[in-house]
Amino acid sequence: MAESVAAPEDPKYPELTQRTITLVVTGLLLAVFMSALDGMIMATAMRTVADNLHGQTLQAWATTGYLITATISLPLYGKLSDIFGRKRLYMIAIVLFLLGSLLCAMAQSMYELALYRGIQGLGGGGLGSVALAVLADMLPPEQRVRYQANFGAVFGVASVLGPAVGGLFAGLDSFLGIAGWRWIFLINLPIGLITLVVVGKLFTFRNVRIPQRVDYWGATALVAGLVPLLLVAEQGKQWGWTSPLSMGLFVLGAVGLAWFLLVERRMGDAALMPPRLFRNSAFTRVNVVNFIGGIGAFTSMTFLPLYLQIVQGLSPTTAGLLLLPQSLATTVGAKFAGPIVARTERYKFMLAGGLAMLSATYLVLSTVGVDTSLWVMGALAVAMGLGLGIFMQTVLTALQNSVPPRDMGVASGLYSFSRQLGAISGTAVFLSVMFGIAAGRIIDSFASVRNTPELRAAMNDPAVLSSATDQKVLTGLLDGTEGIDLDNTAVLDTLDPRIARPILEGMGSSINTVFLVLGGLGLLAVLVSLTIREKAGSKAPAEESDGAGERLAAAE
Repeated sequence: MAESVAAPEDPKYPELTQRTITLVVTGLLLAVFMSALDGMIMATAMRTVADNLHGQTLQAWATTGYLITATISLPLYGKLSDIFGRKRLYMIAIVLFLLGSLLCAMAQSMYELALYRGIQGLGGGGLGSVALAVLADMLPPEQRVRYQANFGAVFGVASVLGPAVGGLFAGLDSFLGIAGWRWIFLINLPIGLITLVVVGKLFTFRNVRIPQRVDYWGATALVAGLVPLLLVAEQGKQWGWTSPLSMGLFVLGAVGLAWFLLVERRMGDAALMPPRLFRNSAFTRVNVVNFIGGIGAFTSMTFLPLYLQIVQGLSPTTAGLLLLPQSLATTVGAKFAGPIVARTERYKFMLAGGLAMLSATYLVLSTVGVDTSLWVMGALAVAMGLGLGIFMQTVLTALQNSVPPRDMGVASGLYSFSRQLGAISGTAVFLSVMFGIAAGRIIDSFASVRNTPELRAAMNDPAVLSSATDQKVLTGLLDGTEGIDLDNTAVLDTLDPRIARPILEGMGSSINTVFLVLGGLGLLAVLVSLTIREKAGSKAPAEESDGAGERLAAAE
């Protein structure tokens, strides 16, 4: 008879063989890998995708479209799987993710891509959350940690492979008769189909179904609050920040968020974000840190590949390879922080240290330029990866440490929720800011070199005079515009370097501003993290958590 793993004397957990657990976990890991790979693979491919779909300034919607639906659906999946069963919800999540992937590969515009990424996100929100719920059903905490480490390893592998694979596909004009960038979505199909078969055939374990109140109205209200504000963030400069349309959307967003707060108060513990937890000051402060950290983490992972490809002229493949050390450093940072926090039962200074490293990296990135050495950029990417790994590992421990054991599940769910809210806000706002100021920075940069010998020589160069592309861009610059269509930056690769230089410097300057603001936000997060009331040992803070319970050790 096969060896039993879960303790039979514990009625909360089923008696399962090692083979059953291994097979179930394999299916879970395949789906989590698919979701994690999709997030990482977009980083280096987004510039190519946006250029091909003529929507570089609209790329925030392709990112936030996924993040919004994934964030809203993430807590809903947990409760729905309690009602309808983990296997059914997990397979629905996989199917939605695959449908979204197929549609993304067929997109003909950035608006279509944003819509289809939203469908992907509806599936992606369930892949990780339901997987962790299945582990919690199967195994007691002392056995669960070993398997949770495998999920961390999957994210590590995806973070290493994703940028390189994304850059590789984006760098191909076509593969098997299909545009190379479309394969970043099509690659999900074989992985997902294998996952469906594995989960469908081998996932025979059934969880005990528990009736739950599902906060549908809370999810609806949150969407009603976020979407109008994101629309303004993305289009406000074009419409005018004080135009009737912008002001109307500001009001709609405020009403939506007020509605959300009222719904959450009425739903109580069944809410997406239970108000009771936010009366705990330590929990609230950790979520603030997680929100700000999410802004920095996701925004920087969007802008660093953009900088490498647009300003420094790297191909998507080369940019992906340059970011490999960052991905490895993120894994190393998490592995470094986990055991230290678990052994010392102290997290505050490790959390502040990771955020300080991120902030310092952002501030240095705000000073780099067109001629900055790739060795320097690689070193900065590694430093950012280390800080990110330390931060993401430690903030989860801080969040779990701030609540009693009975709230551990909800707190762990809000870990992803608050971080991704930061990601949505940061990506939308900073892409809008960057493209909003880019034109002015390009015009200023051209004005500073307009009368230099180098540019005059370029303007009189027969090769430039005979190039329709160079002449079109130069005419625009001389007329006081940015010279190029910012929705399609591919033209930069064909320009005479002397003509392209002021445009690259202007684009670089606008991205520098984003990193400067991120650095300031990072310092704010450091200060907030240092105010968290930390208590080591087995007790949660008595005054903030009902008293009691064992503290969950940090998983490596």
